[in-house]
Amino acid sequence: MKKKILIISGGISKEREISLQTGNQVAKELKNNKYTVKICEPNHNLFKVIKKFKPDTIFNALHGQYGEDGYIQSILENIGIPYTHSGVIASAKAMDKEISKKIFIKHKILTPKYIKYSFDDHFTKLIPKIKKKFGFPVVIKPINEGSSVNVYICNKSNLKNKLKKLKPYKEILIEEFISGREIQAAILGNKKLGAIELKPKRKFYDYEAKYNSKAKTKHIIPVDLSKRKFNELMSISYRVHNLLGCRGVTRSDFKYYKNKFYLLETNTQPGMTRLSLVPEICMHKGINFIKLIKLLLDDASTNK
Repeated sequence: MKKKILIISGGISKEREISLQTGNQVAKELKNNKYTVKICEPNHNLFKVIKKFKPDTIFNALHGQYGEDGYIQSILENIGIPYTHSGVIASAKAMDKEISKKIFIKHKILTPKYIKYSFDDHFTKLIPKIKKKFGFPVVIKPINEGSSVNVYICNKSNLKNKLKKLKPYKEILIEEFISGREIQAAILGNKKLGAIELKPKRKFYDYEAKYNSKAKTKHIIPVDLSKRKFNELMSISYRVHNLLGCRGVTRSDFKYYKNKFYLLETNTQPGMTRLSLVPEICMHKGINFIKLIKLLLDDASTNK
């Protein structure tokens, strides 16, 4: 007998639309394979829906704040129904870019240098600090967002104006800009799924490049790397997946520059839309979309 699957998608983060797309794609595939499926928003009705529907497993299709930072995971832990993707602690560590960077650095995993900037600090002191630490251009980003939401590449002349857009966050990260190739690698449990290279027409692989088909980002798979360098890439991704304590699927984002991999971040809730990278990597590996979903459902559990 096929299981009853509750898909939680939507939410209130800036990635709401992507979450809805993920939820709908997963629901469509499961229904086509005779599963009993219900989609639910993570709102005040969630407990009522769970009580009435009685799902065997919850598929977490949320993205961004509250969906992949340990918040919804802690609620699902208390409910006690197996759910997909990483648990509370791994989700919180991966979503917080400063905490995850500290873990990367501690374990000697190459990552761009950074400064944490508070908007209570004096801007006049920031420019000399950047120049001393790594120079321009820089990347500015929120500490707890995904999908490259509010991420900007800045030079000295436009930094102040770009920072104004991030002021609501109060604290942000300022990273050294690493040029080079955009490569992303996926891990599923103990499987090294593979990697994909991205060549965006835009300045970098931002939100538009990720989710707007008109952006015409070129996807290259297999990635043009020597066997040794490819194995190195996958080994770093696998190591990080385990260092953070992740389960299910993760996607690690890298810059490859001067024969070195710089880890930007690891995503515990990678997208499952028609433009998403993990399904594409899986397809190249011979794992179709429904098989990927089934693997995630099989891996579902309640472990903090």
